[in-house]
Amino acid sequence: MNRAERRTVPPSRAALQAQATRRRIILFTSLAVIAIGVLIAIGYANRRVPQSASTAPISAQLSIGQQAPQFAVSTTQGPFDLAQARGKPTLLEVFATWCPHCQRETAVLNRLYDADKNRVHFVAVSGSPYDISGQNPETQADVIAFATRFGVRYPVAFDPNLGVAKSYLQSGFPTLVLIGSDGRVQSVASGEIPQADIAAALSASAAGHKPDPKMGARGA
Repeated sequence: MNRAERRTVPPSRAALQAQATRRRIILFTSLAVIAIGVLIAIGYANRRVPQSASTAPISAQLSIGQQAPQFAVSTTQGPFDLAQARGKPTLLEVFATWCPHCQRETAVLNRLYDADKNRVHFVAVSGSPYDISGQNPETQADVIAFATRFGVRYPVAFDPNLGVAKSYLQSGFPTLVLIGSDGRVQSVASGEIPQADIAAALSASAAGHKPDPKMGARGA
């Protein structure tokens, strides 16, 4: 057979199917690697950067070093009166039941409460007029349901007049305020603050030192 008579033999059906299978495997593997990379990057960012806060309708005038505004509330663990809380620091959280950042922060505050409840007062007070749906008026039953749903172990209070929010709430939920044993504001932050940063502020305050005024939060 001379060159003019030579013909290219087409690949068999089995060979074509094998090629297609290899292409699919390569494509799916590449997509899986990209997806894993994205998930790792997101997880790393979430550990390093505090989550932004949910927008709040109130922004109180609050300065580091000022005398903390007085308040008294009825919590799930009995009455709390800031005027009677001298002698050890108080960590106040102003939260909204509909706020996803507040919902996630409950786990952080639970662990801190378990570790520091003997040397720091903990109290969380509702600061939104709306319930978990974001549409209906907030009630005490809603706040108790929130605490039950998310397994909250620290004291939680319903504030129907939003008096605490008007005195303490910053630009977003949750707002965390650390009040020293002398009754003065030491730290203020909004959003999901990492446990380590809050713990460092609590330890400093309980030891009589000045904590980070923003609890490590950037732009709070």
